[in-house]
Amino acid sequence: MKPDARTSWNVGYWMLALLLLLWLQNLWQTARTVEPVPYSAFEQALADGKVAEVIVGETTLTGRLKNPEPGGKTVIVANRVEPDLAERLARYDVPYTRVVENTWLRDILSWVVPALVFFALWFFVVRKVLERQGMGGFMSIGKSRAKIYVEKDTGVTFADVAGVDEAKAELQEIVAFLKDPQGYGRLGARAPKGVLLVGPPGTGKTLLAKAVAGEAGVPFFSISGSEFVEMFVGVGAARVRDLFEQARAKAPAIIFIDELDALGRARGAGGPIGGHDEREQTLNQLLVELDGFDSGAGLVLLAATNRPEILDPALLRAGRFDRQVLVDRPDKAGRVQILRVHARKIKLAADVDLEQIAALTPGFSGADLANLCNEAALAATRRGAEAVALQDFTAAIERIVAGLEKKNRLLNPREREIVAYHEMGHALVALALPGSDPVHKVSIIPRGIGALGYTIQRPTEDRYLMTREELERKIMVLLGGRAAEKLVFGHLSTGAADDIAKVTDIARDMVMRYGMEESLGYIAYEAQRPAFLDVPGLAAGGCPRSPETQARIDEAVRRIVMEAFERTTAILQRHRAVLERCAQALLQRETLDEAQLAELTAEVRAEARAAAASTPA
Repeated sequence: MKPDARTSWNVGYWMLALLLLLWLQNLWQTARTVEPVPYSAFEQALADGKVAEVIVGETTLTGRLKNPEPGGKTVIVANRVEPDLAERLARYDVPYTRVVENTWLRDILSWVVPALVFFALWFFVVRKVLERQGMGGFMSIGKSRAKIYVEKDTGVTFADVAGVDEAKAELQEIVAFLKDPQGYGRLGARAPKGVLLVGPPGTGKTLLAKAVAGEAGVPFFSISGSEFVEMFVGVGAARVRDLFEQARAKAPAIIFIDELDALGRARGAGGPIGGHDEREQTLNQLLVELDGFDSGAGLVLLAATNRPEILDPALLRAGRFDRQVLVDRPDKAGRVQILRVHARKIKLAADVDLEQIAALTPGFSGADLANLCNEAALAATRRGAEAVALQDFTAAIERIVAGLEKKNRLLNPREREIVAYHEMGHALVALALPGSDPVHKVSIIPRGIGALGYTIQRPTEDRYLMTREELERKIMVLLGGRAAEKLVFGHLSTGAADDIAKVTDIARDMVMRYGMEESLGYIAYEAQRPAFLDVPGLAAGGCPRSPETQARIDEAVRRIVMEAFERTTAILQRHRAVLERCAQALLQRETLDEAQLAELTAEVRAEARAAAASTPA
């Protein structure tokens, strides 16, 4: 069997160590038998007849003694100082020889050793710098840095993944193919070469990939897209080649690339002209590898991204990533399943209803729900409870949604009163409007960075579309705080800044994106924002508009907001007594929950129910 490179290196190390040991032993033996003496002592030894032989060197005299000294020394050495030494030695009738020292090895080492020391220090420093930057040593710079797991190391199966049943069903085919490729392909079908997991952050894409590997029991290569691209040109492409070579050697196997958008961004989008960008070379190599490997060999590529809109079209075509699996935020039933998974890790009180908690958390992802359970357990620990109760989950939801309580932020009485009327304006309008989301809690305790108070509304069911009337009711609830301040105090404050920004966004979307303004037609004047990153400023394009059209859009947005403000003010004027009563109760208690609000606003809720009953379906 041919020895590999590692074995050869190990043999070389042992031989070097053996030579070094022999050299040290020789030095030790020489030091024990040789005694350096002054020249006078050397001459005295000659006069006494103790020296049997003298060796004359370029700078030293070496005398071999006839009899060993008491300390075991058999050789004495002195510096050579007399030029007429030959004549003087002849008088003592002692044989002597002259040796010309060969110093070529010493001279070479005097040049080589310092250079080797300098190079070793330089190599050590540079390697440390590269390792600190995450690039490893010179020999491993082109190696893939993928982590390799086996079945027992992932520790995740489909039983640990909840709330994404459709995605799990899609990936079951991958598991079936990896377990039984012959039986799965008996009708001529082949497994997808690549599966792209698409969804918002925190929905469990990475967890699903690990579960596939855990179920199939095959090696799992996990790497992030950003780890391919380095400062050296060609490193990313070399790492892609090495990753696929490792996976082929261990097939059947799964390659998982997390955050694919860091590697697979569309070519030409902001890069240099000509395609010589390092990231584009890495992407080209990935495309080549996807075309080159045979899915029948049991090699499957999984990838995850939350920005599919920026991926290169060549990466998404059939034959590369054949299948795209949506991993979306869970619905209510999915949230209940996720909460059950995470609730196994904490001690729950007997009266905790996970369905009630799921109803309070619409829009939460799997990561948000995991964080919710952890925050609830911490809240129960802080209050010294034996188990996690419903109030701990409520406190955790408030902390996640509204922020941390700022109990040391003291408001003066005037500011505190304004905040109380402001928050009750939100709550009272929400209670008076039929079909509005129920109010869960109202508080004037400051939270987060800038919130001096908060009103929490939580929908009772998941909503996937909204009508114009529902959007207008949402605008009215947001304007309730500003309307209450103007109605009660006759002035405006900065406390409604965030509400006004949200109102403006909703009204502008109604006009420019949803086509809800009849006078402007059913035209989208703004392009659709990316599916998973609903960030203002990312939308571009849309229908070109003239200055006159833009003026009409601005007027329509202003009209929607001002009409909603007038209707909101009318509601608060009609229920002015209830507003005063609730604001005073809020000033006394600082926080009003759903039951307390129901008691204080019974006539308002009755009017809202009557209005809802009279509205035609």
